[in-house]
Amino acid sequence: MTIKLYGKNAYQTSCEAKIVSCKKKEENLFDIVLDQTIFFPEEGGQTPDKGTIGGLTVIDVQIKDDVITHTIKTDGKMPLQTGDTVSCDLNWAHRFSNMQQHTGEHIISGIVYKRYGYDNVGFHLSDSIVTMDYNGPISDKDLIEIEEEANRYIFEGRPIITGYPSKEELEALNYRSKKELAGPIRIVEIKDVDVCACCAPHVKNTTEVGLLKILDATAYKGGIRISMLCGMRALYHYRDCLNRCIALSQLTSRPQEEIVEAVEQQKETIGGLQQQIFSLQQTLLKKEAASVDASAEDVLLFTENTDTNIIRYQVNEFTASHPGYCAIFNKNETGYNFIIGSKEKDCSKIGTLLREKLGAKCGGKSVMIQGSVEASEEDIKNLFKKKRKPIRQCHLNLMTLTIRVFFLFFIFLFKICRKLINRYGLCIIESLNKIKAMFDAEQSLFFGLYTLHQRRNVGLL
Repeated sequence: MTIKLYGKNAYQTSCEAKIVSCKKKEENLFDIVLDQTIFFPEEGGQTPDKGTIGGLTVIDVQIKDDVITHTIKTDGKMPLQTGDTVSCDLNWAHRFSNMQQHTGEHIISGIVYKRYGYDNVGFHLSDSIVTMDYNGPISDKDLIEIEEEANRYIFEGRPIITGYPSKEELEALNYRSKKELAGPIRIVEIKDVDVCACCAPHVKNTTEVGLLKILDATAYKGGIRISMLCGMRALYHYRDCLNRCIALSQLTSRPQEEIVEAVEQQKETIGGLQQQIFSLQQTLLKKEAASVDASAEDVLLFTENTDTNIIRYQVNEFTASHPGYCAIFNKNETGYNFIIGSKEKDCSKIGTLLREKLGAKCGGKSVMIQGSVEASEEDIKNLFKKKRKPIRQCHLNLMTLTIRVFFLFFIFLFKICRKLINRYGLCIIESLNKIKAMFDAEQSLFFGLYTLHQRRNVGLL
């Protein structure tokens, strides 16, 4: 168990401690456990303290089973070892800022609990933001009242008391707690504002919080999440906001009080101009589209600085009367944005070709794709001209192959016939003569029978 000096005195900034264990965590990182420490670990929604141990930077502090482990960073070799006595020095500015934020959270949570009975069901305190979650809604009007009440308590300088009440005292005490606690329970009390179980360091008096400002509130899990800043963080945030306000005042040439009105007027003017630009772009693209050959299968059109919605509409118009690929390329700073559509062809195929040949980035469906490509107009045109050549070449190759096959077949047949004639020519001629003689004899016999039949019919026989 590590002795928690921060629980006894939140304002202690240095101490001497003995190293109980020292283990290498990873390259240039070591985990050190001390017999006692002033460093508050990551706990209760709050980030850990910062500082040095033996001159080495503490980058993380964690607690488990009441043992606090400090992760320190070295330049290589570890100069510390188990048994050494080392000096611990706290980054006080970071610690005090966390104390201001955490005490501010207690003030807000106490007010919310008294007003609505809501519990604080979530708390996050980092180096840049502070948020609290409550299990119920709060109106914007009520948030303003809560913020003003919190700052009144801060200005009044109410004392903040921390301690470990006895079991009997705890039973009689009405205090807030996010969970069931075991063992000694540390109570933080802001007089007549809040009583809460908490292990973190707090300021001694509400005046040390300085200032509390609610920055934002959003609906969250059926309740509300509030963002706020306290102390110097609230001052820094106000300074940043004021500097932006001054810059806007200069840009609009209007007093700070009239900035919102000036921005609204400019927004309205810009909206009107954008509508005019949209209309002009639409008219210009229609004129360019009118020059396209109505009988063309594919359409390829190049334009510049045209709204995507206008381009998509025109592509759809093209696909209604052109069966091929209908593409519009819109010039940008590095190349072109494009939309390609077709009712009869698969646009994913031309998309694949664009990716393979020109490194385009695109996606979509078979009926329409869109994307961007870093290529010249000439390269894109050449790609669309070449996209059919493989098909024509395939037809040409097939025709050539067919002709060659027939030609080789006739040569082969001619050679076979020549060999047959050379080898069996005489026999073939004799056979043909015999067939001819038989045919002549049969023809004479048939003619004789036919004549005899005709004579009988006419009564000559």
